[in-house]
Amino acid sequence: MSAFGSVFMPEMAISWFDGSSWSESQVVPSESLHLHAGAHVLHYSSTCFEGLKAFRHADGSIKIFRMDRNIDRIAQSSQLLALPEINKDQVAEMIKSVVAKFAAEVPEAPGSMYIRPTHIGTEPAIGKAAAPTLTSCFYVLLSPVGDYFSGGDRALRLLIDDKNMRCPPHMGMVKSGGNYAGALQPTMKARAEFQADQVLFCPNGDVQETGAANFLLIDGDEIITKALDSTFLHGVTRDSILTIARDMGMKVSERQLSIDELLERSAKPGCEAALSGTAAVLTSVGTLIHNGQEFTVGNGAIGETTVKLRRALNDIQWGRSEDKFGWLIDV
Repeated sequence: MSAFGSVFMPEMAISWFDGSSWSESQVVPSESLHLHAGAHVLHYSSTCFEGLKAFRHADGSIKIFRMDRNIDRIAQSSQLLALPEINKDQVAEMIKSVVAKFAAEVPEAPGSMYIRPTHIGTEPAIGKAAAPTLTSCFYVLLSPVGDYFSGGDRALRLLIDDKNMRCPPHMGMVKSGGNYAGALQPTMKARAEFQADQVLFCPNGDVQETGAANFLLIDGDEIITKALDSTFLHGVTRDSILTIARDMGMKVSERQLSIDELLERSAKPGCEAALSGTAAVLTSVGTLIHNGQEFTVGNGAIGETTVKLRRALNDIQWGRSEDKFGWLIDV
């Protein structure tokens, strides 16, 4: 099976901002992106993106999950990066039209079509390290996918890093390539030294997020996760899982969580931990590694509540249960 996100549809939707207005969107070959070597994005990382999915229902219809939230977030990312303001209505139409064009390629469950809207600064200007790009490009790329974590259905291993942050605090709400690049070396080192799947960044003992997902602690009927602030990404899947949990009658506590409390609670037999994200969905964490010592979360296996919450989310996405929150958008 191909690695997650390595297979692409042959065409993408694209629009260009010339400094005053956006061009009419077009569908072009996915490998036909032409940039000047001095483009702002290549030197000063003026780039942000989104990740969302389209799902095939049993009746053959295709539904996009929470597209409005992702468009709002990339609009926010663009603003925080001083990229040109996007046209939300145009972006929505670009996403829907390119998904509709490749509707036949949307995989059956448990697969989906991963949608990657991307906004990049294009102005040829290597003297603008401290100034924004005046021109930009927005495109929507499609990739049919299966599971994000290639290890199959197993609980993950996380290395706790109590010294570093995933990204600078003021960049936390931006879904930008630079933030992922900053987490790459720590993640590679953790994988090589501790066979860890991800690093859980906990600066000054404050549990935050991993390099590519939000973190949730599930203790009985309570979910504990960091309250939203500007230092970390406001995950759409995180919000969806918390909404479903509340609807199930679970207690959701959005607050500060220390490493000490995390390790103390995770030692309980029924405790669970999980990572949430568009790609990861909701994936169990079975082992935490801190100061060279391994701590088992609960029984170290895939958590029952994690599975229940993930299934409830998937059932909505694939049309197996009622879309009571109005999250699905027709293509």
